[in-house]
Amino acid sequence: MHIAKDLVAASATPLVLGILAEEESYGYAILKAISERSGGRLEWTEGLLYPLLHRLERLGYVDAHWRTPEGGRRRKYYAITPEGLKELAEQRKQWDAVTEALQDIWKATRSIVPTPGPVLEG
Repeated sequence: MHIAKDLVAASATPLVLGILAEEESYGYAILKAISERSGGRLEWTEGLLYPLLHRLERLGYVDAHWRTPEGGRRRKYYAITPEGLKELAEQRKQWDAVTEALQDIWKATRSIVPTPGPVLEG
């Protein structure tokens, strides 16, 4: 399934802040977590993630530091800040309002708009 670019962009901040609220992480691990949690439906590139992380850092929502794990290579780790936790809470309120409105609309239009079913070959 293709997810529209606008929807990916709108959901990017709360997704990353949510992942970092659980634990600090580095770029590749964040990309992997997004893919896994979306069942492979969201496959972000580094070109989407790193500008977002830099913006979140500029806004004070994340802190970054370099670390070299024992026997590993040097990586930049990101951790959510108290301001980032506040922003995540605000983002969640906004997304809750949007999803609630969509659910109400979809319930009302269920009999009007057919839901996609299996493709039958014949």
